[in-house]
Amino acid sequence: MSLTDTLSPVRRAASKRSGGAAQVDVSQVRPLPTWFFAFEGVLAGSYDLVKMSPKALPVLVGLGLVNGLVSATVLRRRIKLVRAMLRGKRTRAIAVGLIGLRMGTHLLLGAAGAAITTATGHAIMAVVMAGLTVALLRFDQTVTFRALATDANANAAADAVAPREGA
Repeated sequence: MSLTDTLSPVRRAASKRSGGAAQVDVSQVRPLPTWFFAFEGVLAGSYDLVKMSPKALPVLVGLGLVNGLVSATVLRRRIKLVRAMLRGKRTRAIAVGLIGLRMGTHLLLGAAGAAITTATGHAIMAVVMAGLTVALLRFDQTVTFRALATDANANAAADAVAPREGA
């Protein structure tokens, strides 16, 4: 995955905002807090939580609503970052990979005669999926910010070297 692939959603958003010149001020963009990814982690483990206890479904729906409310209010200033991450190829690859991991694990364990049928097994699987989701989304954000900083430094260096108009 290239730097251009990582930055393209952020650049498109900045380009729309600035009338075509894709300038991203990295100092003005703050990363999402890790606790926000914990919401996503719980939702990633929701299948196993519901299998463990069907009574957990209303709680998970409530957490989903709280996630939406927090996203729309507390994290309003960072909504462009969230959208850029959601549109990124790496984030989609993470989502598809996690779905594939879940399905593959359940299929392989079922084929091996060790299907997850106990509450403890589902709890372990939910914790593993939640932990992987939080870790991978945090990693995705870190890589995106490194790419933004590298690109901003390269642009600043290019601007310093480029001859000025009218000079």
